[in-house]
Order: sequence, then structure tokens, then C-alpha cells
Amino acid sequence: MTKQIIEGIEVEICSSNIFADMGLPNASKLKIKSGLVVEITKAIRKLDLTQQEAASRMGITQSKVSGMLRGDFSNLSERKLMNCLNRLGYDIEIKVKPAAASLGHVILAVA
Repeated sequence: MTKQIIEGIEVEICSSNIFADMGLPNASKLKIKSGLVVEITKAIRKLDLTQQEAASRMGITQSKVSGMLRGDFSNLSERKLMNCLNRLGYDIEIKVKPAAASLGHVILAVA
């Protein structure tokens, strides 16, 4: 993060990853998982599912759905979250390409 003065107010300019800005370990993984949870939440709402119905469709417990909808996804892997989206009727495409820098990174792109 960098500090900048805008209209006389000091503000911090953040990166595109709030988890990294907060100094959390595994920030890129957390960003991907949170993006998947956002898409799962949108799907549940679009399909007008109860938590129990969503849990049944996704193959997880209602308590995990409840936690997920409240932002607690620490007990779910990226793979499990992708599986949940698949079970809600969504396709997931993984695209691999050469990186512009010597070290590549993972991005969640939503269509």
C-alpha cells in the first residue's frame, strides 16, 4: 500500500488484494476462495435456494453453507468450492498461459 494526499486527506492506496494489504498469509489463495464464495452466494440467490436446499445440492452441511454466507470459508478448500459451483450448475474453466514476469500468479475471472 502507498500513501497519497487527495484533496488534503491522506489516504492509503490498496492493491487489488485486500488480504495481502492486511498482511495475511496465503493472500492469493484467500482472494481466490473469497471470489468463489461470492459466486456461490450469487448462485444460491439466483436459484432462490434455502440454506438446506443449497447444502443438499452442493453436498455439504447446512452449517457450512451458513458459515460460507457469513464469510467463513476457512473449512472449505478451493477444490470443494469449485465443486459446489459445479453442483449449482456452473462451469469452471482453468486457463494456463505464460506469465509476463518470472513468477506467475492465479486470477479468478468471472464471466
